[in-house]
Amino acid sequence: MTASRFFSADYGEARARFLEASRQAGAAIESHRCPAPGPEGEALFTDVAWHGPVDAAAVLVTLSGTHGVEGFCGSGVQVGWLAGGLDRERPAATALLQIHAMNPHGFAWLRRVTEDNVDLNRNFVDHAAPYPVNQGYETLADAICPPEWDDATIAATGTVLAAYAAEHGDWALREAVTAGQYSHADGIFFGGHQPAWSHGLLESIFADKLGRARQVAVIDYHTGLGPRGHGERICVQGDGTASQRQAAAWYGDITSPAAGTSSSVVISGFNVQGMVRAVPQATLTAIALEYGTQPSPEVQLSLRADNWLHLHGDPLTAKGRAIKRQIRDAFYQDQDDWKEMVFERGAETQRRALLGLSEAL
Repeated sequence: MTASRFFSADYGEARARFLEASRQAGAAIESHRCPAPGPEGEALFTDVAWHGPVDAAAVLVTLSGTHGVEGFCGSGVQVGWLAGGLDRERPAATALLQIHAMNPHGFAWLRRVTEDNVDLNRNFVDHAAPYPVNQGYETLADAICPPEWDDATIAATGTVLAAYAAEHGDWALREAVTAGQYSHADGIFFGGHQPAWSHGLLESIFADKLGRARQVAVIDYHTGLGPRGHGERICVQGDGTASQRQAAAWYGDITSPAAGTSSSVVISGFNVQGMVRAVPQATLTAIALEYGTQPSPEVQLSLRADNWLHLHGDPLTAKGRAIKRQIRDAFYQDQDDWKEMVFERGAETQRRALLGLSEAL
């Protein structure tokens, strides 16, 4: 059988598979209920599974669903790691902490954002300080998220965005759209004006579970950037820091937004900032493992369509269902070859992290 058996069709199936695999592996499991319900009114949960000694000085943390709809990818690797028996390779002195569906609302609703329309990976700024200003987004806000969504509007706003790219460059357009913005609460890539529920939960999990760890490796699974099926190991920690040097030593082929070597722009309020705050006693080495799906313009179009749908449309209409298929396809390639590439790269990356952790002690 192939790795495709580890991947699920929706949030509910993914959660059931993760919990069953965790129980079979003898994990200690905790479940945290999201304050907002799913599409059918069902309860949604972030589930946490701990494998290994509770006082482990070295811990590998894997996260799925930071960006809700991207959860299919990370969930498949998390389930496969357990169901495929790979956790038996974990060095005895290390532990594994799996956080499944960090943003369960987005996973269940097929949205990248949380129940507050917040991009969780732009939410870890200091909310008591002035927010970063994204002038490019403010200039393009009306074109990025128009009040109508039809072929004519898509074409007209596309012309506006193309003109901006022609004047400022394609990368400047990507920065304007995706770097994070704090001025339009109804827009995309909105970082929020207070910590989201998932933000607080992530920091509390880290503080509670990792308070005795000296070395922590984090692999946060993402999709939507880069070549199809390729897992780019992105390190957002500063160039020249101990954590960045350690990531380079462990993985070899890391990229850096700050150095301009990544498919990602430099973003505001990324979750690693909260992780570092929660475990000040540990050396934390974090990467995002980013898998490509479709070309970036198609991925961004799906986000704009989904934003319109939840502000102005109806997910239960034929148009709404088509938009939901569009965003699902943009962040989850439901095809066997893609799932194989995702799982193989994920398993290799987790093996490298565990080896690095054991050698760092």
